[in-house]
Amino acid sequence: MKKVFIITGEYSGDIHASNVVKHLKELNPDVEIEGIGGQNLKNTGVKLFSDHSKMSAVGLSPAIIFNHIMLGKRLVDYITNVFKPDLVIMVDYGVFNLNVSKILKKKGIKLYFYIPPQLWASRKWRIKTIKKNIDKVLCIFPFEEKMYKEYGIETHYCGHPLISQLPDKANKEEFFAKHGLDVNKKLISIFPGSRVFELKNLMKVFLKSAAILKKKHPDLQFCISHAPNLSDDVYSKYLKDSPFTVIKGENQALLSVSDALILASGTVALEAALYQTPMIIAYKGPWLFYLIYLCVRCIKKVSLPNIITGKDIVPELIQHRLNAESVSYEIEKLLYDKELREKHISELKEVRTLLSDKNSSLEVAQIINEALK
Repeated sequence: MKKVFIITGEYSGDIHASNVVKHLKELNPDVEIEGIGGQNLKNTGVKLFSDHSKMSAVGLSPAIIFNHIMLGKRLVDYITNVFKPDLVIMVDYGVFNLNVSKILKKKGIKLYFYIPPQLWASRKWRIKTIKKNIDKVLCIFPFEEKMYKEYGIETHYCGHPLISQLPDKANKEEFFAKHGLDVNKKLISIFPGSRVFELKNLMKVFLKSAAILKKKHPDLQFCISHAPNLSDDVYSKYLKDSPFTVIKGENQALLSVSDALILASGTVALEAALYQTPMIIAYKGPWLFYLIYLCVRCIKKVSLPNIITGKDIVPELIQHRLNAESVSYEIEKLLYDKELREKHISELKEVRTLLSDKNSSLEVAQIINEALK
């Protein structure tokens, strides 16, 4: 019986890994799979060595670093001395996985990396670690394949998982009726992020920009997306006096029925692009972190639609460029400048074309299954 161990570090990786497992078990019902993950992997029958409770925290506190080190040591010991898999699949979560790979490689474990670190965006020097320790990179952007192959790393472009996983557009009339929205009025939706520090740095500006737009255009209506991983208490701290509708756990439906979006940077921008919903990207953090980012970044673009197409499709309001006036100005253009709006939507269509229609999780499962033979 062949054995596979999967290492994920957060919710999104757990979802992507679980889809790979479903396909892999269809191809090879006898494969034994264990790993680090969440409820999604557990639901596929994967035996969990650990969940994400000590992994998905953000920051560099002594407690977080200690937890990662201790988990890494226990993990390496279990993989090499107890489970002894034929293959380890690392999914996203670059810092932890690359550190673990250095030890596992020395133990002779075969390592595949699905959704590799975004080296093209920052800290490109990490490619040396990948070249030395990872047997095969399974990448999700077409331009990544070229980059890795230039460094002599065995690579396969599997397609982006969102292409096959993203639900169809929601029924606008049903969605608006469900949430008490007026189908005859334009809807602007605000996605302030899924981390507490993002809400702290962005929510006030986003709410002020919405107030400016509402004053100038009374017929506009607004929704705020409530990230399901954050508690109601976190949101109520920022929204207790807000007149706007808050919708929890329906991110993709909300993206698909909106007329324009105010987004914190992240994968949500790619989801919005695949729905062809006009958007702006806005992001702000502590100045020290921003200055460090400027030192390690490899490209100047921030949003995935702009990076994938190589164009400036989506306005990016980052750090000092972010204020309520700039946000409201860009949203007004996307709503009321017909020519600009049509061009924006047309260029967003290119994103799906460039990513191809590959079923990413199925393709990964097929590659893994072949490697196990």
